[in-house]
Order: sequence, then structure tokens, then C-alpha cells
Amino acid sequence: MKFTEDTITTAPAKNAPALVKKIGQTTYIVRIHFSKTSKETMSDKIKGMLKNEIQQMGS
Repeated sequence: MKFTEDTITTAPAKNAPALVKKIGQTTYIVRIHFSKTSKETMSDKIKGMLKNEIQQMGS
């Protein structure tokens, strides 16, 4: 997914944790939120991401 200035997202809670990273003249603020209805654990998500990375490296 490519994000542009006009990308619309849902706003997370004001007290959601945030990561702030400045690159050049641009400051990026990334807020973290978790689904209350998700059936997958964080560990499951990370394992899935690693599997996808490994598959892409082998292609």
C-alpha cells in the first residue's frame, strides 16, 4: 500500500502509543493500536511476517 498526503485513515485513540521519526524535513508519527476482536496473537503476526519475508527472499 502506498501512502500519500491524501490517504484517509481512521484516527486511533488520543492516548495510543506513538513512534516519532524525523527524516529530513518530514516528521512521521505512527500511532499503534490493536484490534479487540483479533484472533491472532502478536507472536502469530510476527511469525507470519517472517515467513512472508523468507518466501520473498527465495523468489
